[in-house]
Amino acid sequence: MRVPAALLALASAAALGSACLAGGGDNSKYSPLDQINAGNVAKLEVAWRFDSGDEFQGSEMQANPLVVGGVLYGVTPKQRLVALDAADGHLLWSFDPWQGEKPGSYGRTRGLVRWSGGGRSVIFHSAGPWMYAVDGASGRPLPGFGDHGRIDLRLGLGRDPESISVSATSPGVVWKDLLIVGSSLAEDLPAAPGDIRAYDVRTGKLRWSFRTIPAAGEAGAQSWPAGARDNSGGVNSWAGLTLDSERGLVFVPTGSAAFDFWGGDRPGDNLYANSLVALRADTGERVWSFQTVHHDIWDRDLPAAPTLVRVQSGGRAVDAVAQITKTGYVYLFERSTGRPLFPIEEVPAPASDVPGERTAPTQPRPLSPPPFMRQRMDASTLTRRTPEAHAEVAERFAKLRSAHLFEPPSLQGTLVFPGLDGGGEWGGAAFDPATGLLYVNANEMPWVVRLKPREAAGPVTSARALYEANCSGCHRSDMAGTPPQFPSLVRIGERRSAAEVEKTIRHGSARMPAFAELGDSAIAALVRLLMRGEDQAVASSGAAPRLPFTHDGYNRFLDKDGYPAIKPPWGTLTAIDLSRGSIRWQIPLGEYPALAAQGLRETGSENYGGPVVTAGGLIFIGATVYDRKLRAFDKVTGKLLWETVLPASATATPAVYWAKGRQYVVVAAGGGKGGQPSGGSYIAFALPRGR
Repeated sequence: MRVPAALLALASAAALGSACLAGGGDNSKYSPLDQINAGNVAKLEVAWRFDSGDEFQGSEMQANPLVVGGVLYGVTPKQRLVALDAADGHLLWSFDPWQGEKPGSYGRTRGLVRWSGGGRSVIFHSAGPWMYAVDGASGRPLPGFGDHGRIDLRLGLGRDPESISVSATSPGVVWKDLLIVGSSLAEDLPAAPGDIRAYDVRTGKLRWSFRTIPAAGEAGAQSWPAGARDNSGGVNSWAGLTLDSERGLVFVPTGSAAFDFWGGDRPGDNLYANSLVALRADTGERVWSFQTVHHDIWDRDLPAAPTLVRVQSGGRAVDAVAQITKTGYVYLFERSTGRPLFPIEEVPAPASDVPGERTAPTQPRPLSPPPFMRQRMDASTLTRRTPEAHAEVAERFAKLRSAHLFEPPSLQGTLVFPGLDGGGEWGGAAFDPATGLLYVNANEMPWVVRLKPREAAGPVTSARALYEANCSGCHRSDMAGTPPQFPSLVRIGERRSAAEVEKTIRHGSARMPAFAELGDSAIAALVRLLMRGEDQAVASSGAAPRLPFTHDGYNRFLDKDGYPAIKPPWGTLTAIDLSRGSIRWQIPLGEYPALAAQGLRETGSENYGGPVVTAGGLIFIGATVYDRKLRAFDKVTGKLLWETVLPASATATPAVYWAKGRQYVVVAAGGGKGGQPSGGSYIAFALPRGR
């Protein structure tokens, strides 16, 4: 097959891979390459494998590789940036942001972004609170960027940088000479505001900011209480950004305000939380926005960067932007104006009976396309895997609230479905311009949210009481956490030193708040509790807790054997016709090997990482947590055409690219979710030579 130069340029801009997460600024995850196609995909074989050696218990590797000029740039589980020969996978150079020390953060990195100019190629790579500018040829930080090649993302947010946790798990976008980025923040107070910021690509100087929690007098401030800019946090864009370079627009999907499950301290709709916001890329000025959840108390962040699409609407071709959600809805807007291409209605939503909470009376719902997953659970949807499993689940289900898609969190316990990880999640959608289909993978996993009071401390309290008030919401009262998102603290002393634990408590890490405000004696008491189990008395200011409620942990609703408490499918892949507003096909995605061995196949499973669609008629997707497979489907019918088992699950988005006369499909096999083995490999597939 002869590949024209223009096609190769397009392929390298499509993440396939190039400028950012999911292929170019449009986030389409589309490749125009067709050497690998529906007729020959079954012949794919391993072309090369790179083993980073950086995996450790519970680690993940979610990076979508970036491929430019025959070089593949990837990120390892310890957040090393590596450059590989894209044709054979051999290591060209490696950049370690921790300089040989133990990583200061094990946060996720989902991709990279590149800028080129003046004969230089620059890779922007985030690790902990730092954003690095790394020379694409040598792997060395550029000394003229920020402070010796890096900028501190904690600066410029109006808070003491030592008291907040800020990172960037997903790459930003580059517009001319601007690097535009979002952030990942703590999900409980104290948390920083999630401002969208643009930095000069050469110097690292801040050029503009968009305040997602508006200051007094700014548009949207009326949807918050007075002082929210100083006292609230969150409303960040952790999932990545999308760039319309033709119009000079950057599309920003935002998350909820902190704390995720109780908002009595922030009455109102809380703009611009849970919104798709269109900004002018050169100035950060808001052009339009739409809020998908009012006053979010369900952790229903917009989970993925939106996708730029072209659809037929009203008899004409329309440049649109498609936003998937955790609730299973797809919102479709005209890019320039924000005009919805399908009607959106406000539907009544139930009120909360938790003291101090004031829920929004209505919530938005698009009338088309139909949701790509079930919208709520009832008794008829409970598992029938075995009679014993059904009976046990039904008994617990009867004690939970579950009457509405927006049933508020409660002290009794509320079933949140679609769950806290979606529905749609960070892998996002892929769009095929040839068919007009949007491909979305989704989870069908229910979660239980149960609020509990945070007890006010007296003049003297205990380390255990401090833990319950500040830590148990994520790490649970039994310290088991819900790995890998919220790691277990059981026997933490076997994995971390006392100094490392203290540093994490004091400064935070990834989604964990910084707790420097507790004071030295309280932090020391927490360290002794975690390291040695000593529950000592500690002096306290006696001040009331920042918020009156926390929750009892991130709890999936599972049956007694650890399988989802709902009937299958437990994970799906769906093709949506965006012009017609209809679902073309839907199939289960993933299996549990133990159940498949018993004859219970095609159940679907939890899945993370997105699909890639190609001109060769294929959808490539890993994502499935338990069966460790990379699959290829027919993009028109959804028929499975090829699959292979990986050394660890590929909870990452694949990349498709061309190098030295061959088309490759590469994916990061990082594992680590659901208690599965961790890995640290990039594995590339291609057709046998001469085919």
